[in-house]
Amino acid sequence: MLVKTFGSAVYGVEAISITIEVNVLAGDLKYYIVGLPDNAVKESMQRIESAIKTNEYYMPRTKIVVNLAPADIKKSGSAFDLPIAIGVLGASGQVDEPERLNDYVMMGELSLDGSVQPIKGALPIAIQARKEGFKGLIVPMQNAREAGMVNNLEVFGVTHLNEVRAFFSKENKLQPVEVNTREEFFTNQYEFDIDFNDVKGQENIKRAMEIAAAGGHNAILIGPPGAGKTMLAKRLPTILPPLSLFEALETTKIHSVAGKLPENSSLVSKRPFRSPHHTISDVALVGGGGIPQPGEISLAHNGVLFLDELPEFKRTVLEVMRQPMEERRVTISRAKVAIDFPANFMLIASMNPCPCGFYNHPDKECTCPPGAVQKYLNKISGPLLDRIDLHVEVTPVAFSELSSTGKGENSASIRERVIKARDIQTERYKDHPGMYANAQMSSKQLREICVINQAGEALLKRAMERLNLSARAYDRILKVSRTVADLSGSADIKAEHLAEAIQYRSLDREGWAG
Repeated sequence: MLVKTFGSAVYGVEAISITIEVNVLAGDLKYYIVGLPDNAVKESMQRIESAIKTNEYYMPRTKIVVNLAPADIKKSGSAFDLPIAIGVLGASGQVDEPERLNDYVMMGELSLDGSVQPIKGALPIAIQARKEGFKGLIVPMQNAREAGMVNNLEVFGVTHLNEVRAFFSKENKLQPVEVNTREEFFTNQYEFDIDFNDVKGQENIKRAMEIAAAGGHNAILIGPPGAGKTMLAKRLPTILPPLSLFEALETTKIHSVAGKLPENSSLVSKRPFRSPHHTISDVALVGGGGIPQPGEISLAHNGVLFLDELPEFKRTVLEVMRQPMEERRVTISRAKVAIDFPANFMLIASMNPCPCGFYNHPDKECTCPPGAVQKYLNKISGPLLDRIDLHVEVTPVAFSELSSTGKGENSASIRERVIKARDIQTERYKDHPGMYANAQMSSKQLREICVINQAGEALLKRAMERLNLSARAYDRILKVSRTVADLSGSADIKAEHLAEAIQYRSLDREGWAG
């Protein structure tokens, strides 16, 4: 008897529906799985046989052929266990109403006792099931809330093979999962465990972080150990504008595919903050592998990627970020497939100014030999620095500020100003699809939008000559000054806006490294 069930294969952040055809034929005991399965899929028959026998169902002692169609697409992972198992039960007459199988997509890994284990990519699978007009989706209970965010689709969470067989035999009713996506999303948006008022002193650095958040600018923090670089970077997501529902859905899909969503979770409601260790490989950072998976830059999509101790990262790792930073997506190409992962992130990096960490320190003396500071800085390539708008020098906090009991400005107050500045930019770029912040301006748009008056031009010229700023600093200063003007609510870029932007180009100054 031939029975068809339906599953789904995840490629990139999208899903493709898979038809699982199970045929029980006369012949010697032999199991065949065809349709480009990987080893995890091939091994499924051993798990399925154990689950079926453990629960006292009949496992056909004849030839079983399982076809995963379309047959030219690679199938991977253990999530096909459940639809194959139900297909075997249906094909051997142990499901009373096998025709109902056509209305549902099923995915889940089976334990040897028939328990259903969680899967990756439940959200894109649910979106595809609704798109193709299926009545419902059956997934492990741990993934039910994640998939339940998709409306106009019945989502059932199950814990055991018995529940699914009973459901298709009308012996048991499953209750669909109900998730109030909007309520949960908007409730959790502003709940943070950390706040900018935890940071003592460093008012000038907080201002730089506010500018970075307002304009979507990449930034690098340069300072001695213990100055608060990591502490400040970790608090950046608390002042960024909240995710929109569309951004949250996009971010959740990536984390779902990577298996990074906590159990029983729904939408990602806060902007992600990813902080990989400096020993990370280039594939782990940008994504890839035999079956392409999203890397850290995609997991940071719509959020912040923090690279602590930037010069300690391998040069090849840093260089592979250059193209994704410009295009805001990364393409993983293989012989038979090319997959796009979104990678629209803010880069925040930190570094010591030299190997010993105390170059330019107000109290401690640098012990590095001559040329060591420049050599240390040269670990970061010019093209990468070219994509970083703000160079912020972080100085140690004085004892009087550390011991102060007063509270600084909180994240909520800073976030209000950032949102107002972003609203101005949204209006400015409404005719430019995909643009939302000043950091994304092209050279052509820069000349049209960042017009400065004579006083500003004279100031910028004097700064370029006196500080020996490089040519690449010119565009960055204009972009940052546009953001500073937006924060102050000014339609024009004034000399004071330019003056503030100029101070954030430390590494471009000739002779900065001695």
